[in-house]
Amino acid sequence: MVRIQSQQQSTNIAKLPCAEGATHDDWLRQHEDHCLKDTRVELRKQIMDWCDDPNSKCIFWLNGMAGTGKSTISRTIARALAEKKRLAASFFFTRGKKDISHSRMFFTTIAAQLAISLPVLRPFISDAIDNNPAIFKRGLREQWDQLILNPLKNAPTQSIQLVVVIDALDECDSMEDIQLILQLLEEAKDLDTVRIKIFVTSRPEIPIFDGFRQLSGEAYRDCILHNIPLDTVNADISTFFLQKLSPLKAKHGLGTPWPDEQIIEQLVERAAGLFIYAATTLRFIQDGIDGPEEQLSLILSAPKSSRSATKHLDGIYTTLLQHSVLGKRDDEQECEQLAGRFRQVVGSIVVMFNTMPARNLAQLLQIPPKMVSRTLDSLRSVLHVPEDESQPVRPFHLSFRDFLLDSQRCSDSRFQIDEKERHTSLFRKCMSHISELEENMCDLWGPGVLITEIPNDTIQKSIPPHVQYACRYWFDHWRLGNPVEEDIKTIREFLEQHFLHWLEGLSLIGEVSNGVHMIIALEKILSVSCNAH
Repeated sequence: MVRIQSQQQSTNIAKLPCAEGATHDDWLRQHEDHCLKDTRVELRKQIMDWCDDPNSKCIFWLNGMAGTGKSTISRTIARALAEKKRLAASFFFTRGKKDISHSRMFFTTIAAQLAISLPVLRPFISDAIDNNPAIFKRGLREQWDQLILNPLKNAPTQSIQLVVVIDALDECDSMEDIQLILQLLEEAKDLDTVRIKIFVTSRPEIPIFDGFRQLSGEAYRDCILHNIPLDTVNADISTFFLQKLSPLKAKHGLGTPWPDEQIIEQLVERAAGLFIYAATTLRFIQDGIDGPEEQLSLILSAPKSSRSATKHLDGIYTTLLQHSVLGKRDDEQECEQLAGRFRQVVGSIVVMFNTMPARNLAQLLQIPPKMVSRTLDSLRSVLHVPEDESQPVRPFHLSFRDFLLDSQRCSDSRFQIDEKERHTSLFRKCMSHISELEENMCDLWGPGVLITEIPNDTIQKSIPPHVQYACRYWFDHWRLGNPVEEDIKTIREFLEQHFLHWLEGLSLIGEVSNGVHMIIALEKILSVSCNAH
């Protein structure tokens, strides 16, 4: 009987939707940085002391401006807690990456991890699923109560303190959801049977500040990362440069000392407390077209922007793009052609709602794969371009996206990305792919076939990733773009000719519910448009 119950619990918990790429140790994150041994020492000790103190506040909020190293600290803390068997769960939000750019799978993913890290919760989580099989489609409040809070309340008393790590909360796409999540997490402070703490990082954006201000003072403490004394941060960045550049000296047979103390001081000064500057500089020196000495000289000659908060970072991004995209070319027409390709390929990457491999991106944009590869290969300092071609391309850091979309920061107009124009262009590409959909794409043997009966490779072959993306996100690109009357005409033709084909495609990829939301929203927008005319 016990064995049957255990099997049923495992079956139920396996039903919990888990966001791909959410955990700190996900395969896709295996090459992301952790803090070096001799860096962030005091801060890490402060956080771990908070974790260990039974009387400390329930939530620790580490906030800091872009590029100050929040995610690196989160990964380091999560790994340290996991080694001590103290990590309850982790969720790393990432803007523009499907499941981890929103909150729809946030609590279900946390619950699935809790069932592993704290096995006494398994029967209670399983019962919650039995009692409400549709809990995965319910709101955040109901999911929190039934899948997490009530199981924690009803579980046998545990002496251990566990920690949930939530990184980049500001990259969740709904500020209303962010504030609700904070309100719900506050309730963990009143738990008696199992002590759960929450470590949260985010940018200091006003809606998040407001969310924390609505919590009681007993619920959380905060630490402002960019308020840490600059001398301390500079010492850590200096250590980073010394440790990371040393292997290059041996590899390339460079003289000693290289880099010398003066150069390290210049690099640290230019970093201005931003670890993302240090990391981007290192990748540029390592992976650049020329040797390390020449690449380093380019960095040190990078222009300085007038905006103090990001001036050196903007300068390195500008220099990097000019050198990597245009090289030493003087022909204006050729330079504009290369810059146009950059805006098309990289501009699409930074505004898309989900990442994808380079070959699928080429299919979506309807351009030759070699053109995409040549563009990306020169930008490995700012883009993660995996050797495994089945893995997605993505920016290393959100600050690169922010830079490209801000005309005040991206001073070279050749690299500025017009966000609305890119969305409109992607909408039109999506429409082109959707118009190729047909009835019974998977050659099913009859009506009433269950999705679970169709082999996944059959679906992937019939509806490849770029077409799946088009089916899921055409509306969002249209909504955020600068559409003209011709685009509305295209939508009407799609509804007349391919609506049922599109619904079939959504059904095959498990996105029908999103299709319903799209049509409802589309109807409202088109009704307003028609009334206006």
